Amino acid sequence: MTDNTASDILRIAVAQLNPTVGDVAGNLAKAREARADAARQGADLVLFTELFLAGYPPEDLVLKPAFLKACERAAKDFAGDTADGGPGVIIGTPLKRKSGTHNSIIVADGGKILAERYKLDLPNYGEFDEKRVFQVGPEIQGPVNFRGVRLGIPICEDIWGDVGICETLAESGAEILLVPNGSPYYRGKVDVRHQIVIRQVIECGLPIIYANQLGGQDELIFDGASFAIGSDKTLAFQMSQFEETVNVTTWKRNRAAAGSQNGNHSEGWVCSEGPMSKIPEKEEADYRACMLGLRDYVNKNGFKNVVLGLSGGIDSAICAALAVDALGEERLRAVMMPYRYTSKDSLKDAEDCARALGCRYDIVPIFEPVEGFLHTLTQLFEGTKEGITEENLQSRARGTILMAISNKFGSMVVTTGNKSEMSVGYATLYGDMNGGFNPIKDLYKMQVYALSRWRNTHVPPGALGPSGEVIPNNIIDKAPSAELRENQTDQDSLPPYPVLDDILECLVENEMGVDEIVARGHDRATVTRVEHLLYIAEYKRRQAAPGVKITKKNFGRDRRYPITNRFRDGG
Repeated sequence: MTDNTASDILRIAVAQLNPTVGDVAGNLAKAREARADAARQGADLVLFTELFLAGYPPEDLVLKPAFLKACERAAKDFAGDTADGGPGVIIGTPLKRKSGTHNSIIVADGGKILAERYKLDLPNYGEFDEKRVFQVGPEIQGPVNFRGVRLGIPICEDIWGDVGICETLAESGAEILLVPNGSPYYRGKVDVRHQIVIRQVIECGLPIIYANQLGGQDELIFDGASFAIGSDKTLAFQMSQFEETVNVTTWKRNRAAAGSQNGNHSEGWVCSEGPMSKIPEKEEADYRACMLGLRDYVNKNGFKNVVLGLSGGIDSAICAALAVDALGEERLRAVMMPYRYTSKDSLKDAEDCARALGCRYDIVPIFEPVEGFLHTLTQLFEGTKEGITEENLQSRARGTILMAISNKFGSMVVTTGNKSEMSVGYATLYGDMNGGFNPIKDLYKMQVYALSRWRNTHVPPGALGPSGEVIPNNIIDKAPSAELRENQTDQDSLPPYPVLDDILECLVENEMGVDEIVARGHDRATVTRVEHLLYIAEYKRRQAAPGVKITKKNFGRDRRYPITNRFRDGG
């Protein structure tokens, strides 16, 4: 119910949920379920995340009038629900007004919309492109009076910049700041968010509640990990990462501090009850991000199961483990496609991996299709030397077989190339690059090894796969090879992966120059060669399947280099 009488206790539920972009009816149903849960827990108010009813990020759906109407209709319906005397709500939705289309929230209580607030600082960097579809809110609007408590409600980026929105809200009389967010994961992001919020608490003197979305949306992973920083700059509560949950937090007003002579409201509201979850370490966090991304991509796009080529190598093995953990053993079909260069070790390792994971395992030899291609091309290739062209026919035969299985049985192909390979073009178009989604696309090779070792000794929360060694140690220990010719190893044509990965991280994540990278101890010729390979492989990456974003700069959303590009650092 609506009540403007000041209360000394406010129970705020943070709804850390997994919406689906475009599923307005489904998102509304999820919001209603969460509100009912919060009501059972005694909440006064439920805080949802940024653009929850639309799903985030909605991208160009926002340009579609029918979509905007559906979102606003859902917001009004949800506001009407609050007439039942239960908790009020703060929920994100796009709204079209005379001033433009805005990334907005509504505050509803007692069956009515009490207020609308619009995002002022629209991000336009990295994975964000909000200035393309939204207009900036017309002005900083003051606090909302909710049952006698003045709430400031900046939206996501409004607290990330230096535009003074939080400080202005405090000066306008806000007592607590509640921030709906759609903040995607990258390694170490939780600490970054904490520091951003602490900085704003120092500036405005108010406690800040940071509610973050959960779930996979194409390449982006929203990891939840909602939290609050008290006015004393300490962590007031911390919700879990990678888990959907509704947590009720209890806030108590310290009236003596709120009425202090110096006008400092920093001690006005204190969190007396809330969760204090442990945030996973980096290997676990990366693995769970990959697992969540694959699960949501497959499920939200309506695939019943997945198929992948299990080669006996590390990349396909960890992708198989991720698929079983994300979807269950019954939803993965692993296919070994041997040719004359496939070693006995690879055959055994692939079978051992499939057996450890409990998934279906098929062997489909590719000798006949490859030899058929070679025979067909004999006349055209007469007088030429065998080389990469013939090697790539093996990869393309495998890609065709996987796509045939996909077409016949409706299975999505999981592609398995890591970031090191994708960076330097060590992948075959229409071959091993075939697929619908790549869970390790943003993991460098050495990170793949680290996560594989971690998974062999841990089962992440929510995983459907078995415990114990699921990636045979022989796969981890042996030299990596595409096995496209006799006695081939990756290091025949690439620097050792520890060297390659460091150079690539310098070039891709840090945009360092050749001289800077050489100063780290790398050979100049190797650095310039890797830089060249990175640039000329851009056309391949443009045709690659989407994959989970793990680093600060993934290929696609974050790093947008031209395909036609003659620049080389140093000549």
